[in-house]
Amino acid sequence: MTSDSIRQYIDLYQQCRQMICDHSSPVMNALRDEAFEHFKQQGFPSKKVERYKYTDIEKLMAPDYGLNLNRLPIPVDPYEAFKCDVPNLSTLLYFIVNDDFYRGERKDDKGEKQLMAATPKLPEGVVIGSLKEHAELAKAYYGTVARSEEDSLTALNTMLAQDGLLVYVPKNTVIDKTVQVINILKAPSPTWNADLMVNRRVLIVAEEGAEVKLLFCDHAADDRNFLTTQVIEVVAKDNAKIDLYCLEETHAKNVRISNVYVRQERDSRVRHNVITLHNGVTRNKLDLVLAGDGAECVCNGCVIADKQQHVDNNTLIVHEAQHCTSNELYKYVLDSHATGAFAGRVYVAHGAQKTASQMTNQNLISTREARMFTQPMLEIYADDVKCAHGSTVGQLNDAALFYMRQRGIPEKEARMLLQVAFVREVVDMIELVPLRDRLHYLIDKRFRGELNKCEGCKLCR
Repeated sequence: MTSDSIRQYIDLYQQCRQMICDHSSPVMNALRDEAFEHFKQQGFPSKKVERYKYTDIEKLMAPDYGLNLNRLPIPVDPYEAFKCDVPNLSTLLYFIVNDDFYRGERKDDKGEKQLMAATPKLPEGVVIGSLKEHAELAKAYYGTVARSEEDSLTALNTMLAQDGLLVYVPKNTVIDKTVQVINILKAPSPTWNADLMVNRRVLIVAEEGAEVKLLFCDHAADDRNFLTTQVIEVVAKDNAKIDLYCLEETHAKNVRISNVYVRQERDSRVRHNVITLHNGVTRNKLDLVLAGDGAECVCNGCVIADKQQHVDNNTLIVHEAQHCTSNELYKYVLDSHATGAFAGRVYVAHGAQKTASQMTNQNLISTREARMFTQPMLEIYADDVKCAHGSTVGQLNDAALFYMRQRGIPEKEARMLLQVAFVREVVDMIELVPLRDRLHYLIDKRFRGELNKCEGCKLCR
């Protein structure tokens, strides 16, 4: 029997399919009907499904969210309103407003388009822009890594997403500057009274020998309920190098469901860092396949949560080829009534000899009411490997706390310093020095309760 939460999305697609397609591109439309069939077959995963046991997806999807299917213009000029940045980190800056790539245009008094900001200068052949406007380039890769038959939330996103971001770096091209993408959640108009659902899509392709660093920052510009589904596909060809940093600073009314899919070819290098500083309910899924010999990945996560916040990170790293390396480190600090979950699995296939893998999850619980669920797993079908995993859940070290208080440090300050030191290991692994320094500053403010919004940002005023 189909539940009401599933039925509303089935009815929505059947009733609005033409509208969805009219405001998208043939490449995205080509996968919609198939994704819709997969969604109908699977429905939303229950907590009995192993990879979703710690987050009640059907409950999160049950409210009747509004969608901007007609692509109404959003009343925000992010270049003017968004003043927050990372000091000394010179970036190529782009914006996604809800799920629409912001083209830096607005209409003047005569109704004509006016360019709001200069397009960043890129190396020859590099494309950073709207998925639907670069559909032919995206055609060879879109939907090849994130497969809707394997996950119903990916299927939902595929059938509803109308635009997104394409980052394409051609062979042997290096982008020296970091590509910074600001994801802004904003109601379509001041009179919009409904809660809002956003379906965002991102495709990142680095051809042979290409290198790119990306920083994604999530912000909410309205004090209303948002539901975001996000699918990021990453293709790293032979000898490519991709650094992907994802930072969430939204608010307690935001539900974020993000699925990241990565496929790595021979000798490629991928770093994926996900940092949650402010949120409501967050569910991050990472599926990474090491498909070529000598590929290497580093996957790190840092979570700071309190009040009623919920953060669930679920990872799957598949070693298909030989001489591949994977390293994972996720750290949580939970306070008040916050809930955290980490489930990580490393799968070593037959023939994936000389695999080296390390998975670590460490968690600090500050109150009796906070809850942490941790489940690291190894599944190995090769005999010449070095694989290890481990997890810890504990409280602040009483001896260290006593030592600091004996030296005149107030208890509240001593607790905060120990918490900052606990997560420092994850932040110190970030290779972008200005971003690393900025995160140390933001994390310090977060533990002090001073980080309500980014300094200098006008969006939430």
